[in-house]
Amino acid sequence: MTENTIPDASTLSGWRKSSYSGNDADSCVEVIDAHPSGVPVRDSKIPHGSALVFPATGWSSFITAVKGGEIPA
Repeated sequence: MTENTIPDASTLSGWRKSSYSGNDADSCVEVIDAHPSGVPVRDSKIPHGSALVFPATGWSSFITAVKGGEIPA
């Protein structure tokens, strides 16, 4: 699904660590808010790796489900 990925995530700016990544530096998920293509998500350990881009509504539903306990954090 190449249309839903960005091959080199380091080309984007504005990454922030997800609040659900915890304090362990080895397991950080980073996201970009308000990106025009959706919500890019990457592994912070691989900044030049690819990012998955989720539709904003899908990402919002996922976060709501995690916060509501439907999906374990």
